[in-house]
Amino acid sequence: MIDQMEGLGGENPTPASSAQQMMHEAWKVYQYYLDKSIPYPIHRWIATVLIFWVFFLRVYLLEGFYIVAYGVGIYILNLLIAFLSPLVDPETEPSDGPMLPTRGSDEFKPFIRRLPEFKFWHALTKAFGIGLVMTFFSVFDVPVFWPILLFYWIVLFVMTMKRQIAHMIKYKYIPFTIGKQRYGGKKTYGSGGASPRD
Repeated sequence: MIDQMEGLGGENPTPASSAQQMMHEAWKVYQYYLDKSIPYPIHRWIATVLIFWVFFLRVYLLEGFYIVAYGVGIYILNLLIAFLSPLVDPETEPSDGPMLPTRGSDEFKPFIRRLPEFKFWHALTKAFGIGLVMTFFSVFDVPVFWPILLFYWIVLFVMTMKRQIAHMIKYKYIPFTIGKQRYGGKKTYGSGGASPRD
């Protein structure tokens, strides 16, 4: 009987392979919708803020899971540093590729982040989502004195940002651009004012 089934349909799917196939299909669906979200940064960030507020309210109302919140906070700090840092750090990695200009006479080179905005958003959203899921399991609710954790995180944040801002000032770069740079003024072509189309 088993030989007849193998002859008709090939190999029998095992539970492990069918579970792997289901995971693969779920990953393809997840990746599809993730790719579809790329052109909508405002919508993506609004969704992340909503997940953050649900996580924050859950920690606040339960009066617990401070270790989870601290871990998420440390991870966010690491992401923020990578988001604000250039791809090639002129202090540690001299390169033949695009470098940050260090003098006013240097050629303009665009700021390229070590962690692009989309990856920053995705990692941040996953961190809040995983933190939120962890608040549903009491094993992660370790009793701690939360003001010490908050104070320590604030000290880490201030020291890290101070170092990052000093790095920005030293190498004269700003990791944010607001809008597209426009050049004003009308161009005149010759004394008659004729346009290039004429």
